[in-house]
Amino acid sequence: MWRGVRRGLRRVWIPVTLRVWPLARLWYSAWGLTLDGRPDEPVWYFAYGANMHDNAFRARRGMRPDEWRVGRITGYRLRFNLDGRPKGRAAPANISPDTGGEVWGVLYRISRRELVRLNVSEGIPGRRYRPLWLAAEDSGGNPVNSVTYIANGNEADGKPSLRYIALIRDGARAHGLPEFWVSFLEHVDHAE
Repeated sequence: MWRGVRRGLRRVWIPVTLRVWPLARLWYSAWGLTLDGRPDEPVWYFAYGANMHDNAFRARRGMRPDEWRVGRITGYRLRFNLDGRPKGRAAPANISPDTGGEVWGVLYRISRRELVRLNVSEGIPGRRYRPLWLAAEDSGGNPVNSVTYIANGNEADGKPSLRYIALIRDGARAHGLPEFWVSFLEHVDHAE
């Protein structure tokens, strides 16, 4: 019963908080997160998973980036160590700290209000992904302060679904990520 009540409140509360910035700040604060800046202020979001694909990012999530760039983060590696649906057969992308690692993706410039809307679509605030602010760099080597998502994953990696890894591969190709990264993604084994 309480689960249904919480879902109902969430369906009402979230749309209101997206329109009223002080309520959004209060919502984030209740989860132990901060929401800095003004709603129209630009921020950079680093996408490394399905959000690299325009169909996922623009069409399904409704994002309208002002600009995008090829980018990478260092000190992390790409993992597929989260439980997806169906459990054990569709592991979503994640990143994990790895001092010698790097992850390539797409840097999108969006407003803070869009970031909050994107967060909601990814279950933030919540129990899974959490925002992680870090220094990325674009393909020209320029530093870009950006936000991405990270979650506490399983010890062992699973396999992404064919549909999911295809979105990631297609997004990487469409945005011109380096050939070695596209090749790496091509060799990620998918679930049957």
